[in-house]
Amino acid sequence: MTVGLFIPCYVDQFYPNAAIATLQLLEKAGVNVVYPMRQTCCGQPMANSGFEHLTKDCNELFVQNFAEFDYIVSPSGSCVLHVKDHLHSEKHEDQAQAIRGKVYELVEFLTDVVKIEKLNARFPHKVGLHQSCHGQRGLGLAQMSELVAPAFSKPEKLLSMVQDLELITLTRKDECCGFGGTFCVAEEAVSVKMGKDRVADHLQHNAEIITGADMSCLMHMEGILRRQKSNVKVMHIAEILNAQEG
Repeated sequence: MTVGLFIPCYVDQFYPNAAIATLQLLEKAGVNVVYPMRQTCCGQPMANSGFEHLTKDCNELFVQNFAEFDYIVSPSGSCVLHVKDHLHSEKHEDQAQAIRGKVYELVEFLTDVVKIEKLNARFPHKVGLHQSCHGQRGLGLAQMSELVAPAFSKPEKLLSMVQDLELITLTRKDECCGFGGTFCVAEEAVSVKMGKDRVADHLQHNAEIITGADMSCLMHMEGILRRQKSNVKVMHIAEILNAQEG
């Protein structure tokens, strides 16, 4: 199979190591990966701000870049969910609809399509897993704890394959971090308080690393950790699944 690698703009600019780890994981899984060089923003920030009508050019370019691949994979649950739910094209709507059905966040692609059962990875650290709202409630990467339903977590399944990794148990395992895209701009005080609460849960359980499938949530918490002068770091889950420490 051939996969088009979709790297969100903020990952490209601020967290390239997450993108590199995603590429390396997919190649280790035997996937042929192509990176369309003309890709830009998917349009999510505009849509989140109430200006989805201004995303037309982003949509058309996305279709041009990714229509021909078997799958499209990205290390960002929120961007993937935006494409799944909102991608349209005035010129090639049939191709846009096809893309919406074959775009995957990295974790769900590895568990649901590749069906990976073993990883050659080692990461001897105490890790806290942040379940982002888009990933959990939008993409179904994990079961919501408030529902009376069998528990599952695709990120936890992959992390359990990493040698010497200790996954901590949080008090509120699926609580929002407060980032919410433009919410953190429009409701700064509320966003910061939510982020501090989310970080505190990880710190109380002695996490050394906070990970997740949405680098945007991790970026929000990283800012809080830095202001608190904490030694706790954030890492995208791809970096941990691809790690060879020690």
